[in-house]
Amino acid sequence: MLCKAQRLSQYGHVIRRLHKSALEVVERPAPEETVTGSFGSFIQSVQPEQLSQKVLQRSKRMVLDSIGVGLLGSTTDVFELALQHCQQMYAPDDISSVYGRARTKLSPTLAAFVNGVAAHSMDFDDTWHPATHPSGAVLPALLAISDMMPRNSKPSGIEFLLAFNVGIEIQGRLMRFSNEAHNIPKRFHPPSVVGTMGSAAACARLLSLDRTQCSHALAVAASLAGAPMANAATQSKPLHIGNASRLGLEAALLASRGLEASSLVLDSVPGVAGFSAFYEDYAPRPLPSPEEVEPMFLLEEQNMAFKRFPAHLAMHWVADAATSVRKLLVGSGDGTLFPSIIQDILLRVPRSKYINRPFPESEHEARHSFQFNACTALLDGEVMVQSFHPDALQRPELHALLSKVRLEHPDDNPANFNRMYGEVEVTLVNGDVFKGRCDTFYGHWRNPLTNDSLQKKFRANAGTVLPPEKVEGLIETVEHLDQLGDCSPLLAQIQ
Repeated sequence: MLCKAQRLSQYGHVIRRLHKSALEVVERPAPEETVTGSFGSFIQSVQPEQLSQKVLQRSKRMVLDSIGVGLLGSTTDVFELALQHCQQMYAPDDISSVYGRARTKLSPTLAAFVNGVAAHSMDFDDTWHPATHPSGAVLPALLAISDMMPRNSKPSGIEFLLAFNVGIEIQGRLMRFSNEAHNIPKRFHPPSVVGTMGSAAACARLLSLDRTQCSHALAVAASLAGAPMANAATQSKPLHIGNASRLGLEAALLASRGLEASSLVLDSVPGVAGFSAFYEDYAPRPLPSPEEVEPMFLLEEQNMAFKRFPAHLAMHWVADAATSVRKLLVGSGDGTLFPSIIQDILLRVPRSKYINRPFPESEHEARHSFQFNACTALLDGEVMVQSFHPDALQRPELHALLSKVRLEHPDDNPANFNRMYGEVEVTLVNGDVFKGRCDTFYGHWRNPLTNDSLQKKFRANAGTVLPPEKVEGLIETVEHLDQLGDCSPLLAQIQ
């Protein structure tokens, strides 16, 4: 069996590249100004000083939240299945860390996969607009690469954050080339499409690839991207994030070895299905060079949504609307809501088939059910992690409420996370009617969680598997990540 040093030598071509200075890297001739070429140039040339304090702070919040969600996700059945599969089907390779498993290490690509699965195993990860889950596809891959580097060659904290932001930026830019991408998806799960591209971009940056290799990494990733929405609300949906992280890393590593792919994969070429295969109205434009535009990063203008409970983002509107109705019915205390007093529950929500589930039969279906989340909020006054446990799903009083629910889809309520609303109207047996409406829930990018709320969520999630000193250590480490000479303290505390 190979020792760890010998196994690391398998990545020698990558490690040797990282020992070169920027002046020693031989650049190939710049490609013509294609969309694909402009993306490669951006990935290779953007610099840490172009990260504003706002972008740094927002991205550090994303890193902290994603680690916490991943640690909690490491307690789920789907994570355990993915981990067992990797351990049993592939030779052990003690290089990269696994969330919440101090004695478990895998190859970099498999660690990226299982940690990506953990991040989305409960649908608790961050959400952006146009709609995707950006962090879970990027962060696990960067952690895996950083673990792969020799001790004296770990990326600095600011290098880590720059690569992370590159991965987020590429996802946002690609989605903004399509109006279809702005709406709740119908065909492809967005993280499986743009997340794979973002992972490839982030990894290419951290691996110091040249601009042509960065373009090839994106083109290779495009061949590995895409998953259908049919697997939403099943145990397979978290695999979309795991594969995005893993396959983006694979694409960057292959490009670093010299593998080439289409130089026009992101361009719109008549008769050629490149990235346009994912979005029918795809209309790309070249990225300006980092020297030509200010601000550079979309995260400067578009904040992130962080969920307060683990469910599809649209559930947060109906949960908050239902909570306001409950307060009208029983007050703000611990009063009991008796289903027998309710005649009818009307939800006014966007039309979206895969989150219209009247009687969910599993936790994954419940996380994607307008009906379940509205009724849980009515019954309990909130939705939380425990709401999706099997015992909670089977409560007779919950099913009594579910049987009274009907849906309406007003024309002014589109399936769009930036424009939708949630409205709950409860009619009692005596004829009284109570209404609640939510236009912007707490946690949405227009009404983001405070740092205190985000840290409270992190402590609750990470505390399920880590001791308190590591939980507090991670909060401190992420807060000062941009000041660290290398990211080893971050790597040491996630397991």
